[in-house]
Amino acid sequence: MDVDCILFDDFETLDLFGPVEVFGKIEEYNIRYFSIHGGLISSRQNAKIATEHIDEIKPNSILIIPGGQGTRSLVDNDDFIKKLKNITEKSSWCLSICTGSALLAKTGLIDNIEATSNKTAFEWVKSNGNNTNWKYQARWVVDRKYYTSSGVSAGIDMSLGFVADIFGKERAKKIAKIMEYKWNSDKNNDPFAL
Repeated sequence: MDVDCILFDDFETLDLFGPVEVFGKIEEYNIRYFSIHGGLISSRQNAKIATEHIDEIKPNSILIIPGGQGTRSLVDNDDFIKKLKNITEKSSWCLSICTGSALLAKTGLIDNIEATSNKTAFEWVKSNGNNTNWKYQARWVVDRKYYTSSGVSAGIDMSLGFVADIFGKERAKKIAKIMEYKWNSDKNNDPFAL
């Protein structure tokens, strides 16, 4: 199965590469990178990633939507939001990290669905999805095919949670051990929701 990462300029590097590190340990998955026009995309920390055109995404994949400063203008890009809605509807699963949930909310696909986001940007994210059931106290949230995480490093915890849901908790624990990562496996344990 393809894991399709949706990129845009000024995405947050760890939002993307934390989950990529997790999914890269799953032999059954093939990771691909896409953007609205294809070509090189730069993260907020100036990591440059070669991407394919967003129209090349096939149905039934796992979508990953990072957050970052680039989401602030992208929520108002109607062309991008329409394309994101179309590919998300055809996906098997959709995982957003940090303020990536604002982009997802803007599509309307998580209306009446529970979701979360970065605590320092929570009010701004909420303003892009008034009909979403926002959950402040959550490391990550699962509702139907949608997984949304709190800020930045929470995407790693969520990705390991996804692996546990699909492949079993032991496989997720094994990946965390290989990464030498202390996994917060309780999605409701959010130490940053103070």
